Amino acid sequence: MIPRLIYSALYLIALIFLLPFEYRKRPKEFRRRWLREKFGNIKLGRASRLIWIHAVSVGEVMAAIPLLKKLKERFPSANLIVSTITDTGQRIALEKTPDNTKVIYLPFDLGFILKRALKSIQPSLFIAMETELWPNLFREVKKQGIPVMIMNGRISDDSFKGYKKIKFFMKDIIGYVDLFGMQDSVYSQRIKALGAPEDKIKVLGNFKFDTKPSENIPEWTKLLARPVIVAGSTHRGEEDLIIAAFAKLKTEFPELNLVIAPRHPERFAEVEELVKKKGLPYSKRSGIPIHPFTHSPIHHIILLDAMGELSSAYGACDIAIMGGSFITHGGQNLLEPAYWAKPAICGPHMENFPFAKEFYEKGAAIEVDESGLFNKLKELLQSPEKRNALGNKAKELYNEKAGAVERAIKEIEKFLD
Repeated sequence: MIPRLIYSALYLIALIFLLPFEYRKRPKEFRRRWLREKFGNIKLGRASRLIWIHAVSVGEVMAAIPLLKKLKERFPSANLIVSTITDTGQRIALEKTPDNTKVIYLPFDLGFILKRALKSIQPSLFIAMETELWPNLFREVKKQGIPVMIMNGRISDDSFKGYKKIKFFMKDIIGYVDLFGMQDSVYSQRIKALGAPEDKIKVLGNFKFDTKPSENIPEWTKLLARPVIVAGSTHRGEEDLIIAAFAKLKTEFPELNLVIAPRHPERFAEVEELVKKKGLPYSKRSGIPIHPFTHSPIHHIILLDAMGELSSAYGACDIAIMGGSFITHGGQNLLEPAYWAKPAICGPHMENFPFAKEFYEKGAAIEVDESGLFNKLKELLQSPEKRNALGNKAKELYNEKAGAVERAIKEIEKFLD
């Protein structure tokens, strides 16, 4: 009781100070709706059997897409609502979730606000993606007799260390959850160590193995000369490394293309400025015409300044570089190039995707440090056979791991029935 009151008091104090900044940083078209929904004023028509799924940002939304589609298929009369925290998460959810899915911002985690929101939403089931733990939200949902589930659950090394320090508080939050659907045995042991009862934990697998990008590779990629490297979801500090390797490789592979997709859209201009300073020719995806055959072939850097295209653009590459893995961020989704049977190069920091180790062990991906990136890229560019072998193994492993969503649906059915 006391820890929750302290949490609520600190949360309220932080909200009072940060609210003006949080409001102003929203895109203008989102501001009024953001403010309304954050305070629990959710405009929603009366609906029966409503399933509420919370996915904090882009990665969680993308993982939730196959679950949402399967829910719509299995329960066609059910209504779906998806909440996010970030604006990019909102955009992806609005674009990619099944038709008639209501997309909202997650209300502030304060009891009086959540009661107002729940009065409008009245869900039959609440699902949080990837171990998003909200003390007051879980409590208020549970007080109304609504089942609470964690799906695609994971707990990173850093989160686990932090949670262990406040285990006395975590146990209360965990007590509100009816089922923990975890990605693997490592994460299931971690949630158990934090106080989750063993009979409430199920290892279901990773939803991201069931995530399928658009079957249509973007038209503009037909303009790219060969070979093509796609560096996906890059972070500050990585573009310098990747561009330097590209410039060096260009002397031996003059037709080489590099597609760079920064992880955060607010960094598009920053990365463009970096390329300019290097004096290298480049194009922006937004500047490439819709009908690409009216444009001359491209053989330089392409800045992918569009959201939602990266997973399909991997289908056009010869080699993928996983962003977030050459800094201590924890890596990005190795499964997106694997879906297309493309070889992937990862840096030493793939902590967010523990299954990457299995990819390395089975010859389905390659791990290198900064000093080894150029040589490994050169080796793969010189050997189409090696690229194909890596890519085919990645696709094989991807297919072996599929099925987590179907296992999750079987658990969800028990609660809805």
